[in-house]
Amino acid sequence: MTQVNPHIFRKYDVRGVVTGDSPDLTPEVARLVGQAYGTYMKREHQIERVYVGSDNRESSPGLRAAVIEGVASSGVPVTDIGEVLTPTVYFATASHGDKSGGIMVTGSHLSTDYNGIKMAHGKLALYGEQIQTLLSLIQAGDFETGAGEVRQDFNMIHRHMAAIKDKVKLGDRRLRIVVDAGNGLSGTYVPPVMEALGVEVICLYCEPDGTFPNHLPNPEDPELTKDLEAAVIKNGADLGIGFDGDADRCGTIDNHGHHVAADRLLALLARDLLTRHPGAKIVFDVKSSQALGDDIKSHGGVPIMWKAGHSLMKAKMQEEGALLGGEVSGHIFIGEDYYGFDDAPLVALKVLEILSKTDRPFADLFADMPKLFATPEIILPTPDDVKFDIISTAQETLKKQYRVVDVDGARAIFEQGWGLIRASNTQPAITLRFEAYTREELVRYMKQFDELLQAFPQVDRQRLLDQIAAFGG
Repeated sequence: MTQVNPHIFRKYDVRGVVTGDSPDLTPEVARLVGQAYGTYMKREHQIERVYVGSDNRESSPGLRAAVIEGVASSGVPVTDIGEVLTPTVYFATASHGDKSGGIMVTGSHLSTDYNGIKMAHGKLALYGEQIQTLLSLIQAGDFETGAGEVRQDFNMIHRHMAAIKDKVKLGDRRLRIVVDAGNGLSGTYVPPVMEALGVEVICLYCEPDGTFPNHLPNPEDPELTKDLEAAVIKNGADLGIGFDGDADRCGTIDNHGHHVAADRLLALLARDLLTRHPGAKIVFDVKSSQALGDDIKSHGGVPIMWKAGHSLMKAKMQEEGALLGGEVSGHIFIGEDYYGFDDAPLVALKVLEILSKTDRPFADLFADMPKLFATPEIILPTPDDVKFDIISTAQETLKKQYRVVDVDGARAIFEQGWGLIRASNTQPAITLRFEAYTREELVRYMKQFDELLQAFPQVDRQRLLDQIAAFGG
Protein backbone atom coordinates (compact mmCIF):
# COMPACT_ATOMS: atom_id res chain seq x y z
CA MET A 1 0.00 0.00 0.00
CA THR A 2 1.18 3.58 -0.75
CA GLN A 3 2.68 5.23 2.31
CA VAL A 4 1.31 8.69 3.09
CA ASN A 5 2.99 11.39 5.14
CA PRO A 6 0.42 12.23 7.84
CA HIS A 7 1.77 15.78 8.15
CA ILE A 8 0.32 16.75 4.76
CA PHE A 9 -3.20 16.35 6.23
CA ARG A 10 -3.51 19.84 7.67
CA LYS A 11 -6.22 21.87 9.38
CA TYR A 12 -7.92 23.13 6.20
CA ASP A 13 -6.51 21.05 3.37
CA VAL A 14 -4.02 18.45 2.20
CA ARG A 15 -0.77 20.14 1.20
CA GLY A 16 2.69 18.85 0.36
CA VAL A 17 5.80 18.86 -1.80
CA VAL A 18 5.33 17.50 -5.33
CA THR A 19 8.94 17.62 -6.56
CA GLY A 20 12.27 15.99 -5.70
CA ASP A 21 13.24 12.42 -4.85
CA SER A 22 10.59 11.83 -2.17
CA PRO A 23 7.53 14.01 -2.83
CA ASP A 24 4.70 13.98 -0.27
CA LEU A 25 1.84 14.59 -2.69
CA THR A 26 1.93 12.21 -5.66
CA PRO A 27 -0.84 11.03 -8.00
CA GLU A 28 -0.99 7.83 -5.91
CA VAL A 29 -1.58 9.85 -2.73
CA ALA A 30 -4.12 12.07 -4.53
CA ARG A 31 -6.01 8.96 -5.64
CA LEU A 32 -6.18 7.77 -2.02
CA VAL A 33 -7.46 11.19 -0.91
CA GLY A 34 -10.18 10.93 -3.56
CA GLN A 35 -11.12 7.44 -2.37
CA ALA A 36 -11.22 8.54 1.26
CA TYR A 37 -13.24 11.67 0.47
CA GLY A 38 -15.77 9.69 -1.61
CA THR A 39 -16.05 7.09 1.15
CA TYR A 40 -16.48 9.64 3.94
CA MET A 41 -19.00 11.77 2.05
CA LYS A 42 -21.00 8.73 0.94
CA ARG A 43 -21.23 7.38 4.49
CA GLU A 44 -21.80 10.64 6.32
CA HIS A 45 -23.78 12.74 3.84
CA GLN A 46 -25.12 10.36 1.18
CA ILE A 47 -23.32 12.48 -1.39
CA GLU A 48 -24.64 12.20 -4.96
CA ARG A 49 -21.96 14.01 -7.00
CA VAL A 50 -18.49 15.51 -6.59
CA TYR A 51 -17.18 18.43 -8.69
CA VAL A 52 -13.40 18.37 -9.22
CA GLY A 53 -11.24 21.19 -10.57
CA SER A 54 -7.62 22.32 -10.51
CA ASP A 55 -5.45 25.38 -10.95
CA ASN A 56 -2.93 25.80 -13.75
CA ARG A 57 0.32 24.82 -12.05
CA GLU A 58 2.23 22.11 -13.90
CA SER A 59 1.68 19.38 -11.31
CA SER A 60 -2.10 19.93 -11.12
CA PRO A 61 -3.55 18.02 -14.12
CA GLY A 62 -2.03 14.69 -13.02
CA LEU A 63 -3.22 15.16 -9.45
CA ARG A 64 -6.72 16.15 -10.62
CA ALA A 65 -6.99 13.03 -12.80
CA ALA A 66 -5.91 10.87 -9.85
CA VAL A 67 -8.43 12.50 -7.47
CA ILE A 68 -11.23 11.89 -10.01
CA GLU A 69 -10.21 8.26 -10.36
CA GLY A 70 -10.18 7.86 -6.57
CA VAL A 71 -13.60 9.41 -6.02
CA ALA A 72 -15.15 7.35 -8.84
CA SER A 73 -13.64 4.14 -7.42
CA SER A 74 -15.64 4.74 -4.22
CA GLY A 75 -18.82 4.56 -6.29
CA VAL A 76 -19.59 8.31 -6.29
CA PRO A 77 -20.35 10.11 -9.60
CA VAL A 78 -17.82 12.80 -10.53
CA THR A 79 -17.93 15.89 -12.74
CA ASP A 80 -14.54 17.09 -13.96
CA ILE A 81 -14.86 20.88 -14.32
CA GLY A 82 -11.30 21.38 -15.60
CA GLU A 83 -8.88 24.20 -14.86
CA VAL A 84 -10.83 26.69 -12.75
CA LEU A 85 -10.68 28.99 -9.73
CA THR A 86 -11.21 27.61 -6.23
CA PRO A 87 -14.43 29.65 -5.84
CA THR A 88 -15.69 27.95 -9.03
CA VAL A 89 -15.55 24.60 -7.21
CA TYR A 90 -17.29 26.20 -4.22
CA PHE A 91 -19.90 27.69 -6.58
CA ALA A 92 -20.53 24.27 -8.16
CA THR A 93 -21.07 22.57 -4.79
CA ALA A 94 -23.03 25.39 -3.12
CA SER A 95 -25.37 25.83 -6.09
CA HIS A 96 -26.14 22.10 -6.18
CA GLY A 97 -26.97 21.74 -2.47
CA ASP A 98 -25.96 19.50 0.42
CA LYS A 99 -25.80 16.33 -1.65
CA SER A 100 -22.88 17.82 -3.58
CA GLY A 101 -19.19 17.81 -2.81
CA GLY A 102 -16.20 19.58 -4.31
CA ILE A 103 -12.46 19.03 -4.55
CA MET A 104 -9.94 21.60 -5.81
CA VAL A 105 -6.33 20.76 -6.60
CA THR A 106 -4.36 23.94 -5.96
CA GLY A 107 -1.16 25.19 -4.44
CA SER A 108 -2.68 28.69 -4.22
CA HIS A 109 0.15 31.18 -3.50
CA LEU A 110 2.83 28.60 -2.62
CA SER A 111 5.98 27.97 -4.65
CA THR A 112 5.76 25.48 -7.52
CA ASP A 113 7.40 22.79 -5.35
CA TYR A 114 4.06 22.48 -3.59
CA ASN A 115 0.49 21.58 -4.39
CA GLY A 116 -2.60 20.89 -2.35
CA ILE A 117 -6.17 19.63 -2.20
CA LYS A 118 -9.07 21.70 -0.80
CA MET A 119 -12.39 19.99 -0.14
CA ALA A 120 -15.95 21.24 0.25
CA HIS A 121 -19.44 19.99 1.06
CA GLY A 122 -22.38 22.17 0.04
CA LYS A 123 -21.61 25.74 1.18
CA LEU A 124 -18.91 24.73 3.65
CA ALA A 125 -15.30 23.52 3.53
CA LEU A 126 -13.92 20.40 5.21
CA TYR A 127 -11.49 21.08 8.07
CA GLY A 128 -10.00 19.74 11.27
CA GLU A 129 -11.35 16.36 12.36
CA GLN A 130 -13.01 15.79 8.99
CA ILE A 131 -9.63 15.89 7.25
CA GLN A 132 -8.10 13.67 9.94
CA THR A 133 -10.91 11.18 9.31
CA LEU A 134 -9.79 10.95 5.67
CA LEU A 135 -6.26 10.14 6.86
CA SER A 136 -7.64 7.43 9.18
CA LEU A 137 -9.60 5.85 6.30
CA ILE A 138 -6.45 5.80 4.15
CA GLN A 139 -4.34 4.30 6.93
CA ALA A 140 -6.96 1.59 7.50
CA GLY A 141 -7.54 0.99 3.79
CA ASP A 142 -11.23 1.33 4.62
CA PHE A 143 -12.87 2.41 1.35
CA GLU A 144 -16.25 2.07 -0.30
CA THR A 145 -16.04 0.53 -3.76
CA GLY A 146 -17.98 1.03 -6.96
CA ALA A 147 -17.78 2.60 -10.39
CA GLY A 148 -18.95 6.19 -10.20
CA GLU A 149 -19.83 7.78 -13.54
CA VAL A 150 -17.31 10.44 -14.69
CA ARG A 151 -18.49 13.31 -16.88
CA GLN A 152 -17.01 16.66 -17.94
CA ASP A 153 -18.47 20.14 -17.62
CA PHE A 154 -15.99 22.79 -18.70
CA ASN A 155 -18.69 25.49 -18.75
CA MET A 156 -18.95 25.67 -14.96
CA ILE A 157 -16.52 28.58 -14.74
CA HIS A 158 -18.55 30.55 -17.31
CA ARG A 159 -21.72 29.99 -15.24
CA HIS A 160 -19.80 31.09 -12.15
CA MET A 161 -18.62 34.31 -13.84
CA ALA A 162 -22.13 35.04 -15.16
CA ALA A 163 -23.59 34.54 -11.66
CA ILE A 164 -21.23 37.00 -9.97
CA LYS A 165 -21.64 39.55 -12.79
CA ASP A 166 -25.39 39.54 -12.07
CA LYS A 167 -24.72 40.37 -8.39
CA VAL A 168 -23.43 43.89 -9.09
CA LYS A 169 -24.65 47.04 -10.82
CA LEU A 170 -22.02 49.68 -11.38
CA GLY A 171 -22.72 53.40 -11.19
CA ASP A 172 -22.07 56.01 -13.87
CA ARG A 173 -18.41 56.61 -13.06
CA ARG A 174 -16.07 54.94 -15.54
CA LEU A 175 -13.23 53.29 -13.67
CA ARG A 176 -9.70 52.49 -14.78
CA ILE A 177 -8.09 49.69 -12.79
CA VAL A 178 -5.00 47.49 -12.90
CA VAL A 179 -5.41 43.74 -12.35
CA ASP A 180 -2.40 41.59 -11.39
CA ALA A 181 -3.35 37.94 -11.83
CA GLY A 182 0.17 36.66 -11.04
CA ASN A 183 -0.15 34.31 -14.05
CA GLY A 184 -2.99 32.43 -12.36
CA LEU A 185 -6.29 31.64 -14.08
CA SER A 186 -8.05 34.73 -12.74
CA GLY A 187 -6.36 36.67 -15.57
CA THR A 188 -8.29 34.69 -18.17
CA TYR A 189 -11.75 34.94 -16.64
CA VAL A 190 -12.09 38.01 -14.40
CA PRO A 191 -10.97 40.96 -16.57
CA PRO A 192 -13.58 40.14 -19.29
CA VAL A 193 -16.33 40.32 -16.63
CA MET A 194 -15.04 43.70 -15.46
CA GLU A 195 -14.83 45.00 -19.03
CA ALA A 196 -18.38 43.82 -19.76
CA LEU A 197 -19.48 46.00 -16.82
CA GLY A 198 -17.80 49.03 -18.39
CA VAL A 199 -14.49 49.05 -16.48
CA GLU A 200 -11.21 49.82 -18.25
CA VAL A 201 -8.80 47.05 -17.22
CA ILE A 202 -5.01 47.19 -17.54
CA CYS A 203 -3.66 43.66 -17.13
CA LEU A 204 -0.46 42.60 -15.40
CA TYR A 205 0.59 38.96 -15.77
CA CYS A 206 -2.87 37.89 -16.92
CA GLU A 207 -1.49 35.14 -19.19
CA PRO A 208 -1.80 31.77 -17.40
CA ASP A 209 1.61 30.26 -16.65
CA GLY A 210 1.85 27.61 -13.95
CA THR A 211 5.57 28.30 -13.42
CA PHE A 212 4.70 31.83 -12.15
CA PRO A 213 7.65 33.48 -13.93
CA ASN A 214 7.01 37.02 -12.65
CA HIS A 215 6.17 36.54 -8.98
CA LEU A 216 4.25 34.11 -6.78
CA PRO A 217 0.56 35.10 -6.72
CA ASN A 218 0.07 36.41 -3.18
CA PRO A 219 -1.57 39.87 -3.03
CA GLU A 220 -1.12 40.26 0.73
CA ASP A 221 2.70 40.03 0.54
CA PRO A 222 4.09 43.57 0.07
CA GLU A 223 7.20 42.18 -1.63
CA LEU A 224 4.99 40.70 -4.37
CA THR A 225 2.78 43.74 -5.09
CA LYS A 226 5.46 46.25 -6.09
CA ASP A 227 4.71 45.88 -9.83
CA LEU A 228 1.00 46.40 -9.18
CA GLU A 229 1.65 49.47 -7.03
CA ALA A 230 3.91 50.97 -9.74
CA ALA A 231 1.38 50.23 -12.50
CA VAL A 232 -1.42 51.99 -10.60
CA ILE A 233 0.69 55.17 -10.35
CA LYS A 234 2.01 54.96 -13.92
CA ASN A 235 -1.47 54.55 -15.43
CA GLY A 236 -3.28 56.97 -13.12
CA ALA A 237 -5.60 54.11 -12.19
CA ASP A 238 -8.44 54.36 -9.69
CA LEU A 239 -7.18 51.26 -7.90
CA GLY A 240 -5.26 48.01 -8.33
CA ILE A 241 -6.52 44.50 -7.60
CA GLY A 242 -4.26 41.46 -7.17
CA PHE A 243 -5.45 37.86 -6.99
CA ASP A 244 -3.78 34.88 -5.39
CA GLY A 245 -3.11 31.74 -7.42
CA ASP A 246 -6.56 30.17 -7.02
CA ALA A 247 -8.56 33.43 -6.62
CA ASP A 248 -10.11 32.81 -3.22
CA ARG A 249 -8.25 35.93 -2.00
CA CYS A 250 -7.66 39.36 -3.47
CA GLY A 251 -5.79 42.43 -2.31
CA THR A 252 -6.30 46.09 -3.24
CA ILE A 253 -3.92 48.97 -3.92
CA ASP A 254 -5.32 52.49 -3.60
CA ASN A 255 -4.92 55.30 -6.14
CA HIS A 256 -1.72 56.47 -4.36
CA GLY A 257 -0.13 53.03 -4.83
CA HIS A 258 -0.58 52.00 -1.19
CA HIS A 259 -1.80 48.61 -0.03
CA VAL A 260 -5.21 48.57 1.68
CA ALA A 261 -5.26 45.99 4.47
CA ALA A 262 -7.97 43.34 4.12
CA ASP A 263 -9.61 44.30 7.43
CA ARG A 264 -10.01 47.90 6.19
CA LEU A 265 -11.46 46.60 2.93
CA LEU A 266 -13.89 44.52 4.99
CA ALA A 267 -14.95 47.68 6.86
CA LEU A 268 -15.75 49.34 3.51
CA LEU A 269 -17.87 46.36 2.43
CA ALA A 270 -19.54 46.30 5.85
CA ARG A 271 -20.55 49.98 5.61
CA ASP A 272 -22.13 49.29 2.22
CA LEU A 273 -23.93 46.16 3.46
CA LEU A 274 -25.27 47.92 6.55
CA THR A 275 -27.07 50.52 4.42
CA ARG A 276 -29.30 47.66 3.22
CA HIS A 277 -29.24 45.40 6.30
CA PRO A 278 -29.14 47.49 9.52
CA GLY A 279 -28.06 45.37 12.48
CA ALA A 280 -26.37 42.71 10.31
CA LYS A 281 -23.74 40.48 11.91
CA ILE A 282 -20.21 40.62 10.49
CA VAL A 283 -17.60 38.03 11.41
CA PHE A 284 -13.85 38.73 11.39
CA ASP A 285 -10.74 36.99 12.69
CA VAL A 286 -8.72 37.71 15.84
CA LYS A 287 -5.90 39.25 13.79
CA SER A 288 -8.14 42.13 12.66
CA SER A 289 -7.76 45.77 13.65
CA GLN A 290 -9.64 47.20 16.61
CA ALA A 291 -10.77 49.88 14.14
CA LEU A 292 -12.80 47.26 12.22
CA GLY A 293 -15.00 46.21 15.14
CA ASP A 294 -15.46 49.85 16.18
CA ASP A 295 -16.40 50.85 12.62
CA ILE A 296 -18.96 48.04 12.28
CA LYS A 297 -20.56 49.08 15.58
CA SER A 298 -20.63 52.78 14.67
CA HIS A 299 -22.44 51.95 11.42
CA GLY A 300 -25.10 49.89 13.19
CA GLY A 301 -23.70 46.39 12.70
CA VAL A 302 -22.87 43.57 15.12
CA PRO A 303 -19.13 42.70 15.13
CA ILE A 304 -18.23 39.07 15.91
CA MET A 305 -14.55 38.20 16.46
CA TRP A 306 -13.70 34.59 15.65
CA LYS A 307 -10.91 32.10 14.99
CA ALA A 308 -8.68 32.58 11.96
CA GLY A 309 -9.08 30.13 9.06
CA HIS A 310 -11.37 30.25 6.05
CA SER A 311 -13.17 26.98 6.92
CA LEU A 312 -13.81 28.09 10.51
CA MET A 313 -15.04 31.51 9.37
CA LYS A 314 -17.54 30.04 6.90
CA ALA A 315 -18.90 27.69 9.56
CA LYS A 316 -19.25 30.57 12.06
CA MET A 317 -21.04 32.75 9.50
CA GLN A 318 -23.54 29.97 8.83
CA GLU A 319 -24.07 29.44 12.57
CA GLU A 320 -24.64 33.18 13.19
CA GLY A 321 -26.57 33.92 10.00
CA ALA A 322 -23.94 36.54 9.16
CA LEU A 323 -24.07 38.24 5.75
CA LEU A 324 -20.37 39.16 5.59
CA GLY A 325 -17.07 37.95 6.99
CA GLY A 326 -13.38 38.31 6.42
CA GLU A 327 -9.82 37.72 7.51
CA VAL A 328 -6.60 39.74 7.52
CA SER A 329 -5.19 37.07 5.18
CA GLY A 330 -7.50 38.36 2.42
CA HIS A 331 -10.27 35.73 2.53
CA ILE A 332 -13.57 37.67 2.39
CA PHE A 333 -16.96 35.95 2.44
CA ILE A 334 -20.12 37.47 0.97
CA GLY A 335 -23.37 35.99 2.23
CA GLU A 336 -25.77 38.67 1.00
CA ASP A 337 -27.75 37.10 -1.85
CA TYR A 338 -24.86 34.62 -2.23
CA TYR A 339 -23.45 31.50 -0.62
CA GLY A 340 -21.00 32.92 1.96
CA PHE A 341 -17.79 31.41 0.61
CA ASP A 342 -14.52 33.18 -0.28
CA ASP A 343 -15.01 34.34 -3.87
CA ALA A 344 -12.35 36.97 -4.63
CA PRO A 345 -13.70 37.89 -8.10
CA LEU A 346 -17.07 38.74 -6.52
CA VAL A 347 -15.35 40.73 -3.75
CA ALA A 348 -13.44 42.68 -6.43
CA LEU A 349 -16.67 43.45 -8.31
CA LYS A 350 -18.36 44.63 -5.09
CA VAL A 351 -15.46 47.01 -4.45
CA LEU A 352 -15.76 48.36 -8.00
CA GLU A 353 -19.50 48.80 -7.49
CA ILE A 354 -18.96 50.87 -4.32
CA LEU A 355 -16.26 53.00 -5.98
CA SER A 356 -18.30 53.55 -9.16
CA LYS A 357 -21.12 55.13 -7.13
CA THR A 358 -18.95 57.90 -5.66
CA ASP A 359 -16.74 60.58 -7.14
CA ARG A 360 -14.20 60.24 -4.33
CA PRO A 361 -10.75 58.66 -4.86
CA PHE A 362 -10.45 55.13 -3.47
CA ALA A 363 -7.97 56.22 -0.75
CA ASP A 364 -10.47 58.83 0.51
CA LEU A 365 -13.06 56.15 1.26
CA PHE A 366 -10.88 55.13 4.23
CA ALA A 367 -10.03 58.66 5.38
CA ASP A 368 -12.38 58.65 8.39
CA MET A 369 -11.23 55.20 9.54
CA PRO A 370 -8.57 55.46 12.27
CA LYS A 371 -5.18 54.24 11.05
CA LEU A 372 -3.40 52.69 13.98
CA PHE A 373 0.22 51.60 14.00
CA ALA A 374 0.21 47.88 13.23
CA THR A 375 2.64 45.10 12.50
CA PRO A 376 2.13 42.58 9.73
CA GLU A 377 1.52 39.01 10.84
CA ILE A 378 4.77 37.92 12.50
CA ILE A 379 5.40 34.21 11.93
CA LEU A 380 7.90 32.61 14.33
CA PRO A 381 9.09 29.06 13.50
CA THR A 382 8.12 26.82 16.44
CA PRO A 383 8.04 23.00 16.65
CA ASP A 384 4.50 21.58 16.37
CA ASP A 385 4.91 19.58 19.60
CA VAL A 386 5.36 22.69 21.78
CA LYS A 387 3.40 25.47 20.08
CA PHE A 388 0.08 24.76 21.83
CA ASP A 389 1.78 24.56 25.25
CA ILE A 390 3.30 27.96 24.60
CA ILE A 391 -0.13 29.41 23.77
CA SER A 392 -1.64 27.94 26.97
CA THR A 393 1.15 29.47 29.05
CA ALA A 394 0.73 32.81 27.30
CA GLN A 395 -3.02 32.82 27.98
CA GLU A 396 -2.47 32.05 31.65
CA THR A 397 0.25 34.70 32.06
CA LEU A 398 -1.53 37.48 30.17
CA LYS A 399 -4.87 36.91 31.93
CA LYS A 400 -3.23 37.82 35.25
CA GLN A 401 -2.79 41.41 34.02
CA TYR A 402 -5.09 42.04 31.06
CA ARG A 403 -8.45 41.29 29.52
CA VAL A 404 -7.78 38.46 27.07
CA VAL A 405 -9.88 37.28 24.12
CA ASP A 406 -9.09 33.57 23.87
CA VAL A 407 -11.27 32.28 21.00
CA ASP A 408 -8.03 31.64 19.06
CA GLY A 409 -4.83 31.97 21.05
CA ALA A 410 -4.58 35.02 23.29
CA ARG A 411 -5.43 38.58 22.22
CA ALA A 412 -4.44 40.81 25.14
CA ILE A 413 -6.32 44.12 25.28
CA PHE A 414 -3.99 46.93 26.39
CA GLU A 415 -4.87 50.52 27.22
CA GLN A 416 -3.65 51.82 23.84
CA GLY A 417 -3.92 48.74 21.62
CA TRP A 418 -3.59 44.97 21.62
CA GLY A 419 -1.23 42.06 21.03
CA LEU A 420 -2.06 38.58 19.73
CA ILE A 421 -0.28 35.25 19.97
CA ARG A 422 -1.76 32.12 18.38
CA ALA A 423 -0.65 28.77 17.02
CA SER A 424 -0.54 28.50 13.23
CA ASN A 425 -2.98 25.91 11.89
CA THR A 426 -0.98 25.38 8.69
CA GLN A 427 2.70 25.24 9.68
CA PRO A 428 5.06 24.62 12.62
CA ALA A 429 4.89 28.19 13.86
CA ILE A 430 3.26 30.62 16.23
CA THR A 431 2.00 33.91 14.84
CA LEU A 432 1.81 37.31 16.45
CA ARG A 433 0.28 40.66 15.52
CA PHE A 434 0.21 44.00 17.33
CA GLU A 435 -1.64 47.28 16.99
CA ALA A 436 -1.44 50.53 18.95
CA TYR A 437 -2.29 54.23 18.75
CA THR A 438 1.38 55.22 18.99
CA ARG A 439 4.64 53.76 17.72
CA GLU A 440 6.07 53.78 21.25
CA GLU A 441 3.16 51.76 22.65
CA LEU A 442 3.47 49.27 19.78
CA VAL A 443 7.14 48.67 20.60
CA ARG A 444 6.31 48.31 24.30
CA TYR A 445 3.67 45.65 23.61
CA MET A 446 6.00 43.70 21.31
CA LYS A 447 8.73 43.76 23.97
CA GLN A 448 6.28 42.39 26.58
CA PHE A 449 5.49 39.43 24.33
CA ASP A 450 9.18 38.94 23.53
CA GLU A 451 9.92 38.76 27.25
CA LEU A 452 7.22 36.12 27.62
CA LEU A 453 8.70 34.06 24.74
CA GLN A 454 12.25 34.14 26.12
CA ALA A 455 11.21 31.26 28.39
CA PHE A 456 10.81 29.08 25.28
CA PRO A 457 14.17 28.58 23.50
CA GLN A 458 12.41 26.40 20.88
CA VAL A 459 10.89 29.56 19.35
CA ASP A 460 12.89 31.42 16.70
CA ARG A 461 12.15 35.02 17.81
CA GLN A 462 14.19 36.78 15.12
CA ARG A 463 11.23 38.12 13.11
CA LEU A 464 9.72 39.63 16.25
CA LEU A 465 13.05 41.29 17.09
CA ASP A 466 13.19 42.60 13.50
CA GLN A 467 9.75 44.19 13.90
CA ILE A 468 10.74 45.78 17.21
CA ALA A 469 13.76 47.29 15.47
CA ALA A 470 11.70 48.37 12.44
CA PHE A 471 9.40 50.42 14.69
CA GLY A 472 12.36 52.04 16.45
CA GLY A 473 12.61 49.79 19.49
